[in-house]
Amino acid sequence: MKDKPTIPDLKGRYQLRYRGIECKNCGHALDMSDKYCPNCSQANSTKKLTLKDFFDEFFSSLISYDSKLLKTLSALLLRPGKITRDYIEGKRVSYTNPFRFLLSLAIVYFLMTNFSWNLADLDRYGVKDEIGLLDKFGAWSWDLGEGNNEGGQKQLDSIEQLGGLREVVEKKRRQDSLVLSNPQKYFNAIGGAPIQRYSKKYDVFNTLLQKDSIFSLEDAMVKYGIPDTYENRFTFNFSKSLIRARQQPGSFISALISRLPFLIFFFLPVFALFIWLMYIRKKYTYTDHLIFSFHIQSLLLILLIISFLIDSLFDVSTGWLFVLVFGFYLYKSIRRFYGQGRFKTIVKYIFLNAIFIILALFSVVLLLTGSMFTY
Repeated sequence: MKDKPTIPDLKGRYQLRYRGIECKNCGHALDMSDKYCPNCSQANSTKKLTLKDFFDEFFSSLISYDSKLLKTLSALLLRPGKITRDYIEGKRVSYTNPFRFLLSLAIVYFLMTNFSWNLADLDRYGVKDEIGLLDKFGAWSWDLGEGNNEGGQKQLDSIEQLGGLREVVEKKRRQDSLVLSNPQKYFNAIGGAPIQRYSKKYDVFNTLLQKDSIFSLEDAMVKYGIPDTYENRFTFNFSKSLIRARQQPGSFISALISRLPFLIFFFLPVFALFIWLMYIRKKYTYTDHLIFSFHIQSLLLILLIISFLIDSLFDVSTGWLFVLVFGFYLYKSIRRFYGQGRFKTIVKYIFLNAIFIILALFSVVLLLTGSMFTY
């Protein structure tokens, strides 16, 4: 191997004298002219890895990724719709993977917004229980009525509202006393329709978690003989999560935002199904429509990140402007990729936007509900 001539334009580990006849990674047979293994793409080199080789490969990969990133960004911003056509036609080496690119953008955007909003400060407005929440609402209502200069009617309305709140507070206190007097008897007497049962069990668990030495359902099982059923566990976990969310609203919202990137990948496959139905006569597969939806969502996040940076640097509000820009880009992308006339594109554009908004709202509600049970 040492007598092999070197090729002048190759350096380091890629010189001809370091070439092998078998891939060190997968064992595939190699020719001396193979710089990389055709089976697994590993470099064909028998040379021991030095520190210089390690950093050379690191920066080479970094530059390669950056070039893909820049080309993907420029294609999304300057040629909307073309990047998806290129990708599904096989021109993929020049662009970053749509799924990975979208996930990276989503994580970056939601991390930026989460840290900038300083949501932890909201924890100071947390309340210990429902009574504290009602008291705070009553105080706010009274201040609102008292500060109104249009006459005494608002203040009178506030007084009436406070009276109603006091009744609710007293009712809640009486119920808590009844539960605490004999939790086992109160719990065993619960019956009726499923919704009524869940509501009453929630009241019991809520009271025990806040005013008794109960931390887990196992504690309630040992102390009060409460059965270990799916319904009881479901209700107990919901009660516990809701108490934490009420006591630490800022932390709850922060946890909610941190899950939003993964929410995108819940409704985009469903959204792609609607795109497929709208363009079912086109010779595109479901995967092609899914890649298109990934690229569109990536473009939206890029515009939102740019808007966020401008707003942060210059203390302005440009979100509405970038949403309008995205609307234009979306229209151009749909028309360029699917190749239909203006009228058909506009009709489908309006329909798909409506579907997107409905799916996004449904996903947010689903996330909020799920977080209530898992926080």
